[in-house]
Amino acid sequence: MQIDSIEIIPTCVARDASDLVSAGQKIRAFATSVHVDVDDGIFAPHLSWPYVRAGEYDPFDLSALAGMTTEVHLMVGEPREVGAAFARAGATRIIAHAEAFPDTETMHGALDMWKQNGAAEAGFALLMDTPLEVVEPLIAACDVVHLMSIATIGTQGIPYDARASARVAALRARFPDALISVDGGVSEENIGDLVRAGARRCCVGSALMRSENPAEAFERLKTAADSAIER
Repeated sequence: MQIDSIEIIPTCVARDASDLVSAGQKIRAFATSVHVDVDDGIFAPHLSWPYVRAGEYDPFDLSALAGMTTEVHLMVGEPREVGAAFARAGATRIIAHAEAFPDTETMHGALDMWKQNGAAEAGFALLMDTPLEVVEPLIAACDVVHLMSIATIGTQGIPYDARASARVAALRARFPDALISVDGGVSEENIGDLVRAGARRCCVGSALMRSENPAEAFERLKTAADSAIER
C-alpha cells in the first residue's frame, strides 16, 4: 500500500449533545476529521452520547460535526441498528466491534446495512486480546480494520499497550493491502512504531484533547507519523 501521509484523527468522547458541540468546535480548529467514541454502558463500561441508559440511546443528529469527516466507533453490544442510524445521520465511517457479532454472516450483513444507509466506509474493531483471525474472512469486505492499542476500553487516558505494534505488524504481514487503524494511548512516543508496523490511521484522544495547545500537538503527531513512513 503506497501512502504518503498518515491520517491523524482526534477522538471525541461526548457526555451529551452539548459536549459534542464543544468537542466539535475544539477539533475543527485544527483538524478536518473526528473519531467519535460511542459507549453503551454494556459492551463498554461507561455511557457516552447518545446513550442515556445502558443499551438505550436517544434520537440524535450530527449537525455539530457538519463538514468534517466523521468516524463513529461503536463500542456497543448491539451495533447494527445504531450504526445504520449514524450512517443516516451523515457519519462518513462506521466501525463496530467484531466481538459484538455472533458470526461472520451477520458481520457481512452489518457492513452492507451501514453502507446502504449512507456510510462511505465500514469496518470492524478488535479488542487487544481478540485473535486477528476473526477478521480474516471479512478482509475483502472491510474498508478498515481498527485495532485497539489499549488493554481495556471505554474512557480516555488508559495507557498504551506495548503489544499493539506487533499486532499491527502481524495483520499487515498477512494482508499487505488492508487499511489498518489504531486507537488508544497513541502519542508522540509510540506513533512512529505503529506507523512503521503498518498503521495508516491513528486515532488520538488524550494526547490532543488534554493538551494545552491541541493544534501544536496535532502537528507534532503528524510530523512524527509522516517521518516514520517507509519510503
